[in-house]
Amino acid sequence: MFWADLEWQVECINCGAIVLSSYNASLPLRILIAVAQTIAHQDDIYKWSREHRVHHKFSDTDADPYNSRRGFFFCHIGWLMCEKHPEFYRMQKTIDVSGLLRDPVVVFQRKYYYPLAVILCFVMPAVVPWYFWGESLTTAFFVASMFRYVFTLHATWFANSAGHSWGKRPYDKQINPSDSLLATFLSLGEWHNYHHVFPWDYKVTELGSSRTSFHVVVIDFFAWLGLVYDRKTVPQRIVRSRVLRTGDGSHPFCLKGLSTNHLIVFPI
Repeated sequence: MFWADLEWQVECINCGAIVLSSYNASLPLRILIAVAQTIAHQDDIYKWSREHRVHHKFSDTDADPYNSRRGFFFCHIGWLMCEKHPEFYRMQKTIDVSGLLRDPVVVFQRKYYYPLAVILCFVMPAVVPWYFWGESLTTAFFVASMFRYVFTLHATWFANSAGHSWGKRPYDKQINPSDSLLATFLSLGEWHNYHHVFPWDYKVTELGSSRTSFHVVVIDFFAWLGLVYDRKTVPQRIVRSRVLRTGDGSHPFCLKGLSTNHLIVFPI
């Protein structure tokens, strides 16, 4: 149950706050996502989504709150320890997030975020195992509340640090976001280079299936229930064209010549 909670929180951070424009969710699912995102306690949906959109539009510049060009430590956790760059405050004004404030779920969560976060992130995870199956309150608090919280934070932050430092760039070699195996594992299936090139794809990976991405499992399950609709994904021909045009040659669409050092690619 503890690990299921961890997985659900990471999934809601990724499927809910990050790619809200990749699909539409009905009111019951939006409420469920808001609850789980509050349990994760990484700022309210409005603020988190606004910063993430700035991060995408101005990735690895002074306007990026997690600018990886300032070092691994900074983009992992250091950005939380200092004031944001003035360029961030200037550029965030150019990002339109007014649509989020038309969602009553987002407005309610934002208004009561801090008391909800204390109850859902710290109190509830400790009280439930203590009350229902006799776990000691101390163990429940430090494992189900604190360890879970810290683990989920770092699992998310590795997308900003490892996901902008290590790995191949099969879709665009000119940007820092990379397909880091560590970040992909901790995010349950997000390939970060792909996500930055095609941020509107709900699968957050080209190979979106139940075997490669837990995101697909969750969103497709709720679509089956009728709670998700208008899922957006990228046609294969567009992915292939982008790989051949800007990729680093590591994608299967590209083949290295057997007797030359030149790169042979399939015709578009």
